[in-house]
Amino acid sequence: MQISKASEAVGAIVEDVDVTKLSDQQFAEVRAAFRDHGALFFRDQNLSPEAHIAFAERWGPIDLNRFFKRREGYPEIAEVLKEADQQLNIGGGWHTDHSYDEAPAMGSILYALEIPPSGGDTLFAGMAAAYAALDDDMKARIGNLKARHGNAHVFGEESEYRKAIGDRYTNADQAGQTAIHPVVLTHPDSGLKGLYVNPGFTLEIVDLEPEESTDLLQQLYAHIMQDRFHYRHKWRAGDLAIWDNRSTWHYALNDYHGHRRYLNRITIEGVTLG
Repeated sequence: MQISKASEAVGAIVEDVDVTKLSDQQFAEVRAAFRDHGALFFRDQNLSPEAHIAFAERWGPIDLNRFFKRREGYPEIAEVLKEADQQLNIGGGWHTDHSYDEAPAMGSILYALEIPPSGGDTLFAGMAAAYAALDDDMKARIGNLKARHGNAHVFGEESEYRKAIGDRYTNADQAGQTAIHPVVLTHPDSGLKGLYVNPGFTLEIVDLEPEESTDLLQQLYAHIMQDRFHYRHKWRAGDLAIWDNRSTWHYALNDYHGHRRYLNRITIEGVTLG
């Protein structure tokens, strides 16, 4: 098994290993790499739904997704699908999965089944690297702030995006969760500080006037969107990725119209963030 950095800011490539046959020692090495790099990318895997679930269960309890259409016969698996005749994709903007939950999901494990001949890459951003690059004044300004996150504008019954995405999202009546988390999160495993706001689900910074909240969030987003904090993953069928929702953003590019893209995702439960 070989583990190498995908970029300086985020991610590592794991090669020469079958995730269905990881020894306890190898899995410990994989978990340490996940802690250190925030996202891992395994090439050339051959996973049945049962094997995907078994690998996920080594990380922790599975979080049954409320809003994604589930794979038939496997409620643990959410389908990430765009058909050739559809225009909107799932995840087509920078976001962090489940930041709207009181105990946000620890990680997401995505397995590629059908990939378009070109396009359909996913961008990842490293929140620890982005925080470390802030100047001291900004670090002091945001050090004790908290932000409110929510999901009704994406998954709720009045969401124009949900209406447009169609039956690939479900349970609109169950949307409406909100949660408050620190703007600067100390990672529970690595101990590193990272930014924990995202354009997809962060609604506001609490205790700031709306204009100041919006301005500050836009400054932070513009900072994180610099290429130096990113890794771009070019998918192949058989790729398996796991990313840490507490230390990364991701963005599924929608540049493959006319082609089908189909992946399966399992989400791992997390803990309340402090």
